[in-house]
Amino acid sequence: MEQSRDLQIQKKKVPHLVILPIPFQGHVNPMLQLANLLHSKGFSITVIHTNFNFPNPSDFPNLRFELIPDGLSDDNKKWTEDPISAVHVLNDSCQESFHDCLSRLISDGPLGPVTCIITDEIFYCTKDVADQLKLPRILLGTSSASLVATMTSFKLLQQNGLLSISDGEPNTLIPEIPPLRVKDIPDIGTADPEIFERLGAETHNAMRSALGYIMNTFDGLESTELAKIRQDIHPMPLFEVGPLYKFSPGSSNSILTQDYSCMAWLDKQAPETVIYISFGSSGSFDKKDMVEIAWGLANSDQPFLWVLRSGSIRGHDSIELPKGFEEKMQERGRIVNWAPQQEVLAHPSVGGFWTHNGWNSTLESICEGVPMLCSPYLWDQNLNARFVSHVWKVGIQLENGFNRSEIELAIRRLMVEIEGKKIRERARDLKENAMHCIEKGGSSCESLETLVDLIMSL
Repeated sequence: MEQSRDLQIQKKKVPHLVILPIPFQGHVNPMLQLANLLHSKGFSITVIHTNFNFPNPSDFPNLRFELIPDGLSDDNKKWTEDPISAVHVLNDSCQESFHDCLSRLISDGPLGPVTCIITDEIFYCTKDVADQLKLPRILLGTSSASLVATMTSFKLLQQNGLLSISDGEPNTLIPEIPPLRVKDIPDIGTADPEIFERLGAETHNAMRSALGYIMNTFDGLESTELAKIRQDIHPMPLFEVGPLYKFSPGSSNSILTQDYSCMAWLDKQAPETVIYISFGSSGSFDKKDMVEIAWGLANSDQPFLWVLRSGSIRGHDSIELPKGFEEKMQERGRIVNWAPQQEVLAHPSVGGFWTHNGWNSTLESICEGVPMLCSPYLWDQNLNARFVSHVWKVGIQLENGFNRSEIELAIRRLMVEIEGKKIRERARDLKENAMHCIEKGGSSCESLETLVDLIMSL
């Protein structure tokens, strides 16, 4: 009986964290990885999530979920085409429901008092809620440190009239923020620049009262950028705890259903011969681009695993491959609706990743030592691709859209030529750096322990 009472007392003392992710794949993934990681450190976790893209709670047995309305319809296409507008709708619609849910958890939650909330940095409405309820708030940034540092410099240069950008010359280098060109500055993803300016202002205002800032990256990759961010946000502490997925391997955070049958196909392929192609959960292209991609793959004579999900081709619900393509592909290629990406990139047969360069995909490829073929199209992807190809030098960027001849040549450069072998060597070095960072005594491991100590002190 005494032992049972002690266990009850210990349970009451377990710190309770409330997590609020932005409900898009690239934001949900690192937030749920962080939630699982903090649970492994002894915290109880409640995830407050919107109706939109609500994950299957059974996939996360260590986490407790609360559902709140969000103001978004289930029209994924509408919101992926204008994500900045979606973020504002979420913030405007969720503040009251988040406040009500959090208040209930504070007064009568099954996991005990709430110690702290951790929110996506662009869920700026949480600042007022946290202030009203007198709860400490920590932010998670889901972009690269390179993006955050660059955008800070970009804004300051703009404000001071010091930015040299030539009109209409996308390939012109910007000397003030190397190695970027005009075309590498992040695409704001909306037709209304004013709502992007509002997002920046609201996010900056919400950051000022936060207790800390978490980033999914590692010192062995972005040490210079992390140092700059530390200086910019001082005295707020910065915690680089990436790659998050490496701290909690085996946990799937995918909103889409993954087709594991492709793993058996990969088992039959020779080491480092397969190029894996995926442009993310929201990327799409025209049908003519799909035709060029298909024939570029076929003509490269390289084995490939291609993710062609519903919605990949604009204006088409179904996938219709070019005539004659499947006959040429035969057993050399495999097409799936969605793949278990982390497992695919870790497979020994995969020697290249053709990617849109979202930060999660870029980081996963780096951490598995897989060279990249880069085809960015939105927001931070151009910047990520530029760093991949010209700073870290672990990939090749397709600069001129989708052309079958260029695709064929680029795949061969990456997969079989001497240039590709050198890129692969650098990719392996970065993989080793990532592994050192999460080992005991590594920078990410130390940063994580400091974060845990901070929360435990609240």
